[in-house]
Parts: sequence; structure tokens; C-alpha cells
Amino acid sequence: MYDMMSPKAEDFINDEEIRQCLDYGEAHKTDRALIDEILAKARLRKGVTHKEAMVLLDCELEDKNEEIYALAQQIKKDFYGNRIVMFAPLYLSNYCVNGCEYCPYHFRNKHIARKKLTQDEIRQEVIALQDMGHKRLALEAGEDPVMNPIEYILESINTIYNIKHKNGAIRRVNVNIAATTVENYTRLKDAGIGTYILFQETYNKVNYERLHPTGPKHDYAYHTEAMDRAMDGGIDDVGLGVLFGLNNYRYDFTGILMHAEHLEAYKGCGPHTISVPRVRQADDIDPEVFNNGITDDTFAKIVACIRIAVPYTGMIVSTRESEASRKRVLHLGISQISGGSRTSVGGYAEEESEEDSSAQFDVNDRRTLDQVVNWLMTMGYVPSFCTACYREGRTGDRFMSLLKGGQIVNCCHPNALMTLKEYLEDYASPETKALGDALITRELDVITNPKVREKCEAYLGDIQNGQRDFRF
Repeated sequence: MYDMMSPKAEDFINDEEIRQCLDYGEAHKTDRALIDEILAKARLRKGVTHKEAMVLLDCELEDKNEEIYALAQQIKKDFYGNRIVMFAPLYLSNYCVNGCEYCPYHFRNKHIARKKLTQDEIRQEVIALQDMGHKRLALEAGEDPVMNPIEYILESINTIYNIKHKNGAIRRVNVNIAATTVENYTRLKDAGIGTYILFQETYNKVNYERLHPTGPKHDYAYHTEAMDRAMDGGIDDVGLGVLFGLNNYRYDFTGILMHAEHLEAYKGCGPHTISVPRVRQADDIDPEVFNNGITDDTFAKIVACIRIAVPYTGMIVSTRESEASRKRVLHLGISQISGGSRTSVGGYAEEESEEDSSAQFDVNDRRTLDQVVNWLMTMGYVPSFCTACYREGRTGDRFMSLLKGGQIVNCCHPNALMTLKEYLEDYASPETKALGDALITRELDVITNPKVREKCEAYLGDIQNGQRDFRF
């Protein structure tokens, strides 16, 4: 039976409930009265249920689809403004004992270059990332208890936080590693991680087990219940995601919303982020093998409907997507993007040769961080390198209360402007700096509290005079 308050994966991600939900969406995809009712509820900015969201996703009424996109855009603006948080992935190791059918790191792949960064190599990579201007990283590593034990991850986090180079510093390390124990999540929390990220890949248990035929990741329940254990270990911020293309997208769309509902109800705080990657070409992996690929139109509709259903969550789109695809979904709900990314083990300090490639997947958006920052600002977005809430302890329900209370304009927005100013002073090209300084002057008007604005202006002057790291 479906029970969002159950700690068991097959109860809070219940197959029968999902299939009934899919039938409901199909049956009501042209039900104008019901769609109007759901949209009216959504305009209250408190979200809608997975069942209601499925009706919106399946909606075939053109005028109502226009309303769905417009509402998603407004909700995104209301909760996150025009800020876009910047980050980069850092792959530590691609040694892995799992047999995942969609990932080139699977243990049967004998021709991919296997690599594991030493602590000295991590320092070189982080300095290269700092020289780009990054302040926030997402650590990635394959699952291998011998090559990538939790001690290696913890040592790497400590190394990263202790690298100070010129004006550079990594201020938030998010971690995307395999499901683990409550004890290990506590150790990650004590190491000072930001968000713990784990993609479900697919919520369909039968397909999940088929796609993960061997290795510890085969255990569907252990993997799906990982976020509960992470929160039990003290980690406030968790990030969900599915890999669209592995399974029927409607099923996984419903599953990820049910997971968010479970965390909100059972743990008191929903996901900090939701990611929406699609299967991409990679060594030993052909995305055409998977027959559940989604079009760009469907991808945009998914982003919009997740934003409406879970208005408070951050949404991430990576360099898996092209420039055009990323541009299309930014205003529909995306609040974080990567820039200047490498999906290989290393590759920032010194680019890999093609024959030595250790990349997890092909990058579609290959622009530099400066090019991405410039691009965002030309469209009126504020690229943000802010990590203030994490460093001030505003995580989990404390961050969500700030977000839901509408105080973003007097906290996150000035922090975004100040971290953008740091980037402009230390790393930007002359063209990007000129564009950014003009943007900051305009964006100061968004701050509604006069005292906060005055203080922000003073901090911006201090940054221009060489000081760093101010935050509200």
C-alpha cells in the first residue's frame, strides 16, 4: 500500500500508486475544469501533489499548456528571482564495482582509462577551478570500497577546503557518491559537506534491477532509502535526480515527486535540489540503446511541472544539455547550472587526450565559465557564486523557511551580487566585467530593505578595494 510516511522504499514509491497516477493523467489530459482547478491551487505557491502534477504534464490543451509555462516561470521568479547559482563537478575516481548498463564506469568496461586522483592532483585540479572563479564543487566518485573508501572521500574534502590560492577558495563542497550508512553520512556531515546528492536513475524497481544487474547498487531499497539515512546522519540538504531516458519518463516524473513528498512529510524537509539529466553518449554507452529518450519539448514540460509541484526546491541542469536546451529551461525553473565542466577524472589542470579519456559522459556545452557567466548576464540573469546560507547554518528547514517567507530578495540576492562582484574583480574578461558591473548597478534596485541595500553597496565598494567574503 502507498504510504508516504513509511520508511520502506516500496511503500513511499509505490508501483500501484504510480500506475494509477499515470492512468489518471491520461484520463484527464483534456479535462479543462480539473486542469483549471489544479492551476488555481498551484498559484498559491504551495505546490501540487504528484497526481495533480501528472495531469499538468499530460495536458494536451494548448492554451492551458501556455498557462503552465507562464506559471512555472512566475513561481521560479518568485522563489529564486533571476539568480543562477554556478558550480562545477570534480571527479575524484572512476573505479567502480557496479555493473550499471548506462554508465561507462561499469566494471566490465576494460578499455576506459581508470584513474584516481592523489591529494596532490586534487590540489592542482582545485587551483585550476579556483583560477576559473568557482566557489562551489560537486564531488563525484565511482563506488569501490577498496579504491574509493569513505576515508578517501573525507580526506579529499579536507584537502579541498584547505586550499587557498590568490583570492580563490572553495566554500561549499557537495558530494555525489554511492548510498552508504548513517554512520558514514554523519562523517560526511562532520567534514562540512553542503548537499548530499544521489540520483535514483529510475524509480521503476523492475527496470532499476535490470539496469543494475551486479554490484551493491543492485539493491533498490537500500539505494532508494539513502536520503532517509542521510538525514538521520545529520545532513539537512539532499539532492534528488533521475536519468531521463532509462525508463518511461512519466513513471520517473511521478516517482521523483513522490520521493520529494515523502521527505517533506516524513523528515520535515523536502529536497534541496532536483536534477534532470538525460542519457548521453559516453565510452561504451550508446544512448540509442535506451528507447525511452525524451524530446526537448517534453524535457521543458518536465522542468516546468516539477517547478510547479515543488516550488521551493532548487533545480539543476548540467553541461549534459546543449546551450540551446539550457537556455530554454532556465526561466521555467532552473536555479543552478554548471560551467566550464569536465566529466573526466581530472582534466581541469591539464586536459586529457582522447585516447586517455576517463569521462563519464560527453559534455554538450563546452563553453568556459566566463563565457557562460557572460551569456547569463546578457539574458538578464545574475550568476551567483554564493555559499552564504550553508556557511551561516541556514540549511534544511531553515533555508526553506527563508525561501518560503519571501526573504530571498534581502538575503540571497545581495549575496549573489557580492559574489558576482568578486568574480568580476578577480577572474572576468574585460567584456564580462563591464557587463557585470552594469548589471549589479541595476540589480541593487531589487533589494527591498533600504538598510540591506545600503550595506550591500558598502560591501560592493569594499570588494572593489580588494576585500573579500562578505555575506548576509
